[in-house]
Amino acid sequence: MKILALDDSEPALKLLACTIKEVQPGADVFSFGKPSELLDFAKNNTCDTAFLDIQLWGISGLAVAKKLKEYNQKINIIFVTAFSEYASEAFDLYPSGYVLKPVTHEAVKKELENLRHPVDRKSNALLYAQTFGNFEVFSYGTPIKFSYSKTKELFAYLVDRNGASVNMNELCAILWENEEDSSNLKAYLRKLISDLIKSFSAIGAEDAIIKRHNSIAVIPEKITCDSYGFLKGDPMFVNTYSGQYMTQYSWAERTTGFIDNLTYDKQ
Repeated sequence: MKILALDDSEPALKLLACTIKEVQPGADVFSFGKPSELLDFAKNNTCDTAFLDIQLWGISGLAVAKKLKEYNQKINIIFVTAFSEYASEAFDLYPSGYVLKPVTHEAVKKELENLRHPVDRKSNALLYAQTFGNFEVFSYGTPIKFSYSKTKELFAYLVDRNGASVNMNELCAILWENEEDSSNLKAYLRKLISDLIKSFSAIGAEDAIIKRHNSIAVIPEKITCDSYGFLKGDPMFVNTYSGQYMTQYSWAERTTGFIDNLTYDKQ
């Protein structure tokens, strides 16, 4: 989720941005003290939600909202102000919500959990890894196709390891658990790694993988992933878990148990 925050008061902007991050730890929050800078950014970057102070120096937050709507009709606008009398005019723009200052954790949480336009993480992400249910990989909602079917399982295991480096021997043991390690398996594994990097390079996501001499890993910050969001406590992902995790892979059962225990603890 990409969230914009606008307030020309530096302390108020800092409080707003920090509160959003506390409520939505998996989100990318972009803070701006000047409306022109926010609009320049929004013109070239698709964002899901914008928290806008209404009273700004030189321009109204309402005018900023109108411009953002021109860029993206489905952006969620949440107005932030100390003056409740602006509510009537603000709601003429059909915003997602309205937060009175001083901003509170509860108010921001309520608005993000009840957005007018729910955020489709899968469609908005350059690289989206779906781990709940069957494992699938998408780029802006379109499934990524690999040259080898085993390449997807390779990536699935790297996602499961959540940034930890995995060496070639471990990968061979996981991907071919019933076969003895051999030079042929390692040669095939190198083809899978090459296929993975080539496929991600084609969509501009090659920096999601880090390859060293005898190991490989994903960079979690470069991937939108339901289980990563779950572990961060992101409500949108916590609520999507129904007890299934990478169901097509037997090696994923250990992580399934771990997530199940976390789910039980939260109840």
